Amino acid sequence: MSDENTGIFQEDWPEDHRSGVVAVIGRPNVGKSTLINAILGQKIAIATPKPQTTRRTQVGIYTVPQAQMMLFDTPGLHKARNRMGEFMMNEAQFALKDADVNLWILDTSEPPTTADTYIAQTLKDMAPGTPLVLALNKIDQHKGEDYSAYTDLIEHESVYRVSALKNDGVEALVNHLIELLPEGPRYYPVDQVSDVTMRFVAAEVIREKVMMNTEQEIPHAVAVEIFDYKDNEDRTNIHAIIYVERDSQKGIVIGKGGAMIKQIGTQARHEIMEMIERPVHLDLRVKVLKNWRSNESFMRRVGYRFPKKEDN
Repeated sequence: MSDENTGIFQEDWPEDHRSGVVAVIGRPNVGKSTLINAILGQKIAIATPKPQTTRRTQVGIYTVPQAQMMLFDTPGLHKARNRMGEFMMNEAQFALKDADVNLWILDTSEPPTTADTYIAQTLKDMAPGTPLVLALNKIDQHKGEDYSAYTDLIEHESVYRVSALKNDGVEALVNHLIELLPEGPRYYPVDQVSDVTMRFVAAEVIREKVMMNTEQEIPHAVAVEIFDYKDNEDRTNIHAIIYVERDSQKGIVIGKGGAMIKQIGTQARHEIMEMIERPVHLDLRVKVLKNWRSNESFMRRVGYRFPKKEDN
């Protein structure tokens, strides 16, 4: 049961039990969501080869007998160009402020970029006293044995070489992160792996399938709103709207004779069915809402919550 006054999940745990927040940061498309999914042993966050897939912080909850670790999957740190970009940066920066440990994922399949230099400076400015662990990802694609170009970017507590996609080196990284957490109780039931509802996950799965099946500007111009989600006796009914910013984008998402939207819907439905283990009826519509990424009221409606001005 949960103590309403403290928010702590009350059950027996060892006296030296550890719990805390790990902010998983890095530039877009370096494997943050893939690594979190690997740690949890199941998918809670969408992961695509497209930059800026993650838009809001999602918490992955990793629980073992001796610890509970809250992994904050943050949007990739980057310079914002619109209100959506500002929202994503706010999400990542707030995670840095709340973290007990910061985990910086670096893509070793290519040399460090100016974006990595920007992240290093952000860490120095915003979290100078927080333990920093570097995870050098995609080591299976790295040429040579010299990783100094990445490790020299910033002072750090430790370095781990991993392949999130192949699950190499992940266990050792997790064990070390647990060692860095402060002692504390469990805050979530042992079987809970995320802080978000299935309604949110369904919207993210649909958005992932749009991103995976389209090219050019489409992935960044897509938002998904679930306007009806009902668990009936025999199946789950989901009705969703896919928003784009231009008529031409709508045509691409629908496809010739409706082929593309059918493909997106089929892929999303099958994945959601696997997650909830019951039949799913999925109805998708596509609408145009020009410049929605600069429309704060719409963004709030579909779940992108901006902080109050006094909190900035």
